[in-house]
Amino acid sequence: MSKKQHTLFVCTTCASVWQDGKRVGESGGQQLLQQLQALAQTWELQHKFSIQGVECMSACNHACAIAFTGEEKLTYLFGNLAVDDSPSAILQCATQYYVNPDGLLPWSERPERLKTGILAKIPPLNKWAKLTVDCC
Repeated sequence: MSKKQHTLFVCTTCASVWQDGKRVGESGGQQLLQQLQALAQTWELQHKFSIQGVECMSACNHACAIAFTGEEKLTYLFGNLAVDDSPSAILQCATQYYVNPDGLLPWSERPERLKTGILAKIPPLNKWAKLTVDCC
């Protein structure tokens, strides 16, 4: 398996309740992060795939949002994930992402909960790092 860094980012601002310009209570994103961290205690990749909260992923109209990222791999951003029934599907998809050398997550192979809600598939930086553009 890969020794390269893999991270699951979870937006902790998603599905927040706001009053007078301040967040009230625990957001849906914080709840999702906590559920993922608890479920990951028995996950075979718990020491190979970090799970990190991110203050905002700018996917506010698509709460809750998560992203898979890995060195020299595609980065995926998913949104519209339900707090209660997504955590196991997210970790299953993270496992698929981990074992695929380029991180490709074909639609037909993703868990049902992650077949919809994809917001972005971003090429790995290493594909473009040597690209030089003479402009401006």
